[in-house]
Amino acid sequence: MDMHYSEAVRARTAPIYQRVKRVIPEVEWPIHAPWVDAINTLKRERGAVILAHNYQTPEIFHGVADHVGDSLALARTAAETDAEVIVMAGVRFMAETAKLLAPERTVLLPDIEARCSLAASITPHDVRQLRHDNPDVPVIAYVNTTASVKAMADVCCTSSNAVWVVESLGVDRVIMVPDQHLAEWVAEQTGVEIITWEGECDVHTRFSADEICAARAEVPGIRILAHPECRDEVLQAADFVGSTSQMIQHVQRELPPQVMLVTECSMSDNVSTECPDVEFIRPCNLCSYMKRITLRNIHDSLRDMRTEVHIGMATAVQARRALERMLTL
Repeated sequence: MDMHYSEAVRARTAPIYQRVKRVIPEVEWPIHAPWVDAINTLKRERGAVILAHNYQTPEIFHGVADHVGDSLALARTAAETDAEVIVMAGVRFMAETAKLLAPERTVLLPDIEARCSLAASITPHDVRQLRHDNPDVPVIAYVNTTASVKAMADVCCTSSNAVWVVESLGVDRVIMVPDQHLAEWVAEQTGVEIITWEGECDVHTRFSADEICAARAEVPGIRILAHPECRDEVLQAADFVGSTSQMIQHVQRELPPQVMLVTECSMSDNVSTECPDVEFIRPCNLCSYMKRITLRNIHDSLRDMRTEVHIGMATAVQARRALERMLTL
């Protein structure tokens, strides 16, 4: 489809470009602007909202998203929205979560192959075996899991509320799946014994303590923020550990002169648009699954109403119970 960058498109998208001009060169905006303009028109026609994770690229995050945030924020928004159509600019487990919490809404995922390495690391059978081996121990499923795995859990958690969820159960021992690094970090914070699963995120486990040391040597005084899905050696070397939303809030509150966000690349771009006095130092790693979501397939998803997310009734009932327990604890 040929999208023409006309004077009318330029005028309509000019306020958006003002927000992203720090991270999108002016020469690139004519490529994005027609898609942004067309998507925003389609949203109104369809009565749709677009939910975008913090890892989406700036033209999506700032250009077409109605609500942005981490997994917890997006889950809460899905539960509360009255829009007829929800488009998830994220990966499949996020779209499933939206459908679980808004079962009467049409939930679209622009690319059905936008999966998650962490969610793929565990199956319902694996959880069933963990329960068998550890009777009467509650199971906490990280939100980065499929609906069928959530259906096997007692409660869900996100990286921003995992410590609180564990402590709220009031027990000495829990099972937490699937991210082993998050579980180990939560165990340190709570003193609760956590039975872990050997799952990990491809993005966060690629970071090393050597990269942190190199950044400190190159930029003395740099503030380093790490996601708890990183390896322990990285978390120990960081100045702050938190979810994507907690990292963003820390930067906005502290406004460090130089900062490195040890997480997916696009988040630095998205935060830097709102913190112009902060210099964001890389390295960072890309999530290939998140990058499957593009302006073009968001547009096509809205235009053709595809690809709709469906979850079987029995699975949905059980998984929704675990999610709602998290939201109401």
